[in-house]
Amino acid sequence: MNARGARALDAREHALLAAEAASDKKAVDLIAMNVADQLVVTDYFVIATGTSDRHVATIAEAVERRMRDAGVHCIGREGEREARWILLDFGDVVMHVFQPAEREFYRLDKLWNDAERLALPEEIASPETAGAGAGAPDGE
Repeated sequence: MNARGARALDAREHALLAAEAASDKKAVDLIAMNVADQLVVTDYFVIATGTSDRHVATIAEAVERRMRDAGVHCIGREGEREARWILLDFGDVVMHVFQPAEREFYRLDKLWNDAERLALPEEIASPETAGAGAGAPDGE
């Protein structure tokens, strides 16, 4: 396996780890997508929804802690003060945690609809995303 292949594998594992941490804090509508072919700044987006500002902040804190424990450090974060949309940049993975209104407004999952979706294990997938396979586009 070449260096790019090894890095891609690590990035995929990091995306799944971030999704798992969000799921553990009851995030809903979890999506992980491979955006490496569309963007040069990151390989994966993980998108989740929290139900309140406190819930969004709790999800983001849990993701950052889980990633740090795995040796993956956050290199940038935005939106913590208002906690309506918190972005955590881990380099190969960017985690977006939204409140419902912001997620609907920005519609990142629609904007990057052509990106391959990772199939999340059943224990990670929220009821809203269970059964959504890799590459399955969102219905409009």
